[in-house]
Amino acid sequence: MKFLLHWIERARPWFGPEGRLRRFFPIYEAGETFLFTPASVTRGAPHVRDALDIKRTMITVAVALVPCLLFGIFNAGYQYNTANQVADAGFLAHVFQGAWIVLPIVLVSYAVGGAWEVLFAMVRKHEINEGFLVTGLLFPLTLPPTIPLWQVAVGISFGIVLGKEIFGGTGFNVLNPALTARAFLFFAYPAQITGDRVWTVVRDRAETVAGFTGATPLAVAADVPAGASLGEALREAGFAWSDMAGGLIGGSIGETSLIPIALGALILVAGGVGAWRIMAGGLLGLAAASGLFGLFAGEAVRPFVGMGPHLHLAMGSVAFGLVFMATDPVSAAASNPGKWIYGFLIGALVVTVRVANPAFPEGVMLSILFMNVMAPLIDHAVLQAHLRARHRYLAGFGHA
Repeated sequence: MKFLLHWIERARPWFGPEGRLRRFFPIYEAGETFLFTPASVTRGAPHVRDALDIKRTMITVAVALVPCLLFGIFNAGYQYNTANQVADAGFLAHVFQGAWIVLPIVLVSYAVGGAWEVLFAMVRKHEINEGFLVTGLLFPLTLPPTIPLWQVAVGISFGIVLGKEIFGGTGFNVLNPALTARAFLFFAYPAQITGDRVWTVVRDRAETVAGFTGATPLAVAADVPAGASLGEALREAGFAWSDMAGGLIGGSIGETSLIPIALGALILVAGGVGAWRIMAGGLLGLAAASGLFGLFAGEAVRPFVGMGPHLHLAMGSVAFGLVFMATDPVSAAASNPGKWIYGFLIGALVVTVRVANPAFPEGVMLSILFMNVMAPLIDHAVLQAHLRARHRYLAGFGHA
């Protein structure tokens, strides 16, 4: 590593203000600080040295996403081999087939999004924004494995350019860029990102295994009529709670299993990067809203209305959204009380959208994006409440 550091330091003048390659300084700087902690400090005192800079924070989030990526690769291959009746498909066959499906999506996301990041950095003459380390991986994990690669390129372009760069880059975006990209694809190309046919790569549906439909647990639960048994309908479709929590089902690449998501949450919280208050608040909001709607459950009402929080959590992308999307430090609430409120409202909104809108049984994406917009208002309300409390406290001592 010393040799590599020595070579990087020797190359620095080429990319300096007077160097022939000065236009490419953002690329040089990105490579240097990705491999080594920079020795630069702020221009004005006081100076604080800490190895956990923005790049290290984003790398921690990227590392936390790796378990979801690895499981998503395996599950994509497993779903492919099961649906297409591939004989003697074992663990390695699932992994290799899943890698063939998933890795091109990830590579296109990083290549196209990275090109936009480099372009904006060179035009603005500043370092490459570190947030793309996360956005470039987070976005593919929210997509179905059948998504066309050109739509991946279009989606990440929309998320990076219109979701972040026009606001000034990392640290200035109002909305989560990865969710912005997915929302664009959802409304622009709904046929490739919704429905029962997008969650599993199938060679020929006429030759798929008997009984294969591609429906997700959410779709099955949402279609259960009034008076029927929700649990029985899920079991008949092959969706016991353990199956949904385990994640060997169709769905977006990184969102199906609670196990790697929980591991990612532990990495984020232990590293001091993820806001555990937002995650906990989201779970409380999920439980509160599902309990409230459960009061209206009955034989004349769809059983989906009274679905418990454990089912809501295991279905769809609730867990993934709360851990990796809602905790985005830029677009989330910043104050500690605000984080509780922000997370609680996201969890409550997810259940509300799912129950109140039968045509859109997911709700996570829109709930987080809506609360991204509301986050500054939440922090403002918390700040005003603190100021009023302080005013009353001082008034008690005659200092008003």
